[in-house]
Amino acid sequence: MSLKEKVDRTKLPKHVAIIMDGNGRWAKKKGNQRIFGHKNGVKAVREAVEGAGEIGVEYLTLYAFSTENWNRPKQEVDALMSLLVSTLNSESGTLMENNVRLRSIGDIAGLPKNVQQNLSEIIKKTEKNTGLTLILALNYSARWEIINAVQNIVAEAKQGDIELDQINNDYFEKHLNTCGFPDPDLLIRTSGEFRISNFLIWQIAYTELYFTEVLWPDFNRDELYKAIIDYQKRERRFGKTSDQIINS
Repeated sequence: MSLKEKVDRTKLPKHVAIIMDGNGRWAKKKGNQRIFGHKNGVKAVREAVEGAGEIGVEYLTLYAFSTENWNRPKQEVDALMSLLVSTLNSESGTLMENNVRLRSIGDIAGLPKNVQQNLSEIIKKTEKNTGLTLILALNYSARWEIINAVQNIVAEAKQGDIELDQINNDYFEKHLNTCGFPDPDLLIRTSGEFRISNFLIWQIAYTELYFTEVLWPDFNRDELYKAIIDYQKRERRFGKTSDQIINS
């Protein structure tokens, strides 16, 4: 029986998020520059997207570029931006063929204009697709997202649009980039690192975490299915006891 066949379609995580890590180390192991790893990481993105769509995962969020990534060498950042544009253009047809709807989160206005334009065009092109929703986290930082939400709420309060006692979890979440998306059920991080790296801090309060030694360019459908099978063995209690879950 294949790993895909072992996945229980009745217990799928609705939303899977992935911290795609290890491109640079993968390239270094092969005696190449870091951008070689990033280019090969595109294949892993395709595997994850198609694999998730095939089994019925509804949302897939990929941590593609963090605000901290601007601190990398300029040559690498420029190459990443160029790769992002070329990938968006080359994969748009595949997204349409697979009925994938593209969305994005992060400070998109801080990206180069050509990246913003290409991203906007493909989001518009795929907006009526009804299959997997692919969310790219670009120029994203969870701390930035939370501060941005607080600033917007304070501005509303100053204008008299909201009272202090009206601010609750639901109201706060409406001001996050992820408004309209469910919280991730499963967060996968590749490359053997055990960090969240400023990713979806608010949203992963009750998310199941899965860490794998596999470097991102080597990630494929089977690695995704392994993570989901592991997730399906867990008991998600959300603060309740095991007996409460069993008897509910």
